[in-house]
Amino acid sequence: MGRIIAVANQKGGVGKTTTSINLAACLAEKGKKVLAVDMDPQGNLTSGLGVDKNNLDLTIYNAMRDDCNVGECMIVHPLENQRLNLSLLPSSRELAGAEVEFIEMEKPQYILKQLLSKIRDKFDFVIIDCPPALGLLTVNSMTAADTVLVPIQCEFFALDGLTQLMYTINLIKKQLNKTLEIEGVVFTMFDSRTNLSLEVVENVKENLDQFIYKTIIPRNVRLAEAPSFGLPINLYDSRSAGAQGYRDLADEVINNKLYANM
Repeated sequence: MGRIIAVANQKGGVGKTTTSINLAACLAEKGKKVLAVDMDPQGNLTSGLGVDKNNLDLTIYNAMRDDCNVGECMIVHPLENQRLNLSLLPSSRELAGAEVEFIEMEKPQYILKQLLSKIRDKFDFVIIDCPPALGLLTVNSMTAADTVLVPIQCEFFALDGLTQLMYTINLIKKQLNKTLEIEGVVFTMFDSRTNLSLEVVENVKENLDQFIYKTIIPRNVRLAEAPSFGLPINLYDSRSAGAQGYRDLADEVINNKLYANM
């Protein structure tokens, strides 16, 4: 059964989508069969995997509305001419209205879980990119997931909002998804030249009682450039520090002891 990981942090600009794109691609590079799910109406994961988000007939939005089945909106091998075993459920701007539209459906918190339950066995990993808000789309993602991966930017306000995020995760575990666990925390945008990055890492480790991945993703120009070319970092610049960082993270995720009980 495929492991479903929701990548979430309601604080924007922490490397959430960058982590979703590159973790999915690096897991695929390591021979895993991966599905990337874009639950953010901004569609940055979709475009970051080389798909024109403004020129799609069917997306995850249509599947959630039951206009089509999940296979009809899936894009198999979105990265043309690449051998990664990576598929995509793309996003749509219409998802922005989900808070109002889907709330009238029966059990709206379980829509994504029901969709993914039909296909998760076909994949080793399902990576869900959540929107930067704790609304219905994020609740759907966490209800469908086995674990939640939390990226934290190495900046002064790194811990801001994390208390609310952890509260939400625990609430969903209590009421909607009893098996949900916190996958772990990963530091992003680390700048080894500054004392601030080092201080943030130590501060979070002291104040956050959660598993923290050893891999720290560096601040890297090539990593920032890659999405504009519609490529994950391991295809855009395979030798960059960013590519090596996400390869290391993929190894840690694959070997996470949390999965021993799943």
